[in-house]
Amino acid sequence: MQIERTNKEILIRVSSGTDLVGLQRILDYLKFREIASKSKASQKQIDELSSESKSSWWNKNKSRFVK
Repeated sequence: MQIERTNKEILIRVSSGTDLVGLQRILDYLKFREIASKSKASQKQIDELSSESKSSWWNKNKSRFVK
């Protein structure tokens, strides 16, 4: 693995044999952190959005779990 920092970005090189699923999970997490660092939402707003999202998901999927 090689890591290089330039003025505008950080470049990470990994071998072509690297597990792509695991690598994609890491990249998704890094993208999330990058986006979250720019957010101006309060913790209360984030909690409300999370609750709303979970509630919506459950209403759409509960029939799959409750018979």
